[in-house]
Amino acid sequence: MTAILEEIGSVLGKFDPISLDQMSGIKLMNRIDTKYLVNVNQLPELLKRAKNDYYAQEIDGSRMASYRTVYYDTQDAEMYVIHHNKKLNRQKIRMREYVNSDQYFLEIKKKNNKGRTKKIRIKVVNDDVSHQQEAVEFVDTKSNYRMSQLSPRLQNQFYRITLVNKAKTERLTIDMEIRFHNFKTNNDDCIHKLCIIEVKQDGNMHSPFKDYLEDMRIKQKSVSKYCLGMVLTDENLKRNRFKSKLFYITSVS
Repeated sequence: MTAILEEIGSVLGKFDPISLDQMSGIKLMNRIDTKYLVNVNQLPELLKRAKNDYYAQEIDGSRMASYRTVYYDTQDAEMYVIHHNKKLNRQKIRMREYVNSDQYFLEIKKKNNKGRTKKIRIKVVNDDVSHQQEAVEFVDTKSNYRMSQLSPRLQNQFYRITLVNKAKTERLTIDMEIRFHNFKTNNDDCIHKLCIIEVKQDGNMHSPFKDYLEDMRIKQKSVSKYCLGMVLTDENLKRNRFKSKLFYITSVS
């Protein structure tokens, strides 16, 4: 992976930068998400096409940030099962650490039956959210669950590139080198060559990046990092509806 990451870093260096402060008005917390799965070797070409139309987020001189996420679920993995069964109006509860800036947020991510994703979050002191009163109250009052029902279920770590179009109406993330750890089974897994691209828009506005993907014959394909990690690290979970997606991921990566 080292050589391809160096190539990606070289292409990213040619983008105009955008800072976190400049991105403050482009959070798109209530949005429509479109996901794509690509092999990491396709990424340099996609980025070369995007460099004139997008800014690259830069934090402390770096354009490739490190993220860590801990997902919470019930003992019987209710949130995973709801997603597996394709039920709408679903939720995920997670702690996200922005490793480069040492910041922690507790997030509740909701997807409604119209396909829109809404995310609410609060800043927390560290990743031990079950012992922080504000965090407990946040989950108890803003989600379908109580913190006492939940425990850490899955951790993922990955590198993320964040791009913003020059019109500042669209943000997209590219996650790669995704590693999983399951707290229940103690199993680990990693999909080294898979990149998950997520285009985030407030409505159906034109996306230059979607044009690049179409030109390269890359079709939309959604995946939940939580569900993917759970399937890869816990053989006891039901997975029938994810089998075709796993086969596709294998073919891509």
